[in-house]
Amino acid sequence: MPTEAEMKAVLQKYLDAWNAGDAEAVIALFADDAVVHDPHGSEPKVGKDAFGEFFRNGAKGGLRLTLDAPVRGSQGDSAAMAFTVIAGAMTIRVIDVMRFAPDGKIVEMHGYWGQTDLET
Repeated sequence: MPTEAEMKAVLQKYLDAWNAGDAEAVIALFADDAVVHDPHGSEPKVGKDAFGEFFRNGAKGGLRLTLDAPVRGSQGDSAAMAFTVIAGAMTIRVIDVMRFAPDGKIVEMHGYWGQTDLET
């Protein structure tokens, strides 16, 4: 199992890759069979093809992510972060919870946000 510091480092790489517009670097942080629930409760994106397309489409929109609080780790296999997505004039307040495999890859992502978290 990755350490708390290792999980936090992966989430920092996730933020950095999004802010660089590098969808391929975001995708590389995930296991090939990972499941992405974004937003939580929507149809899951299962496997690299599905979540890869989702991330590539997001990167085309020029998304920028700004942390609202420090990345939080755990004593288990998960870490979380609260951040704001900026996409042009739209902002979305989000909390992502990531679960990690022993090799440090993300195997599951839950993005928590709803309509009341959107501002235009």
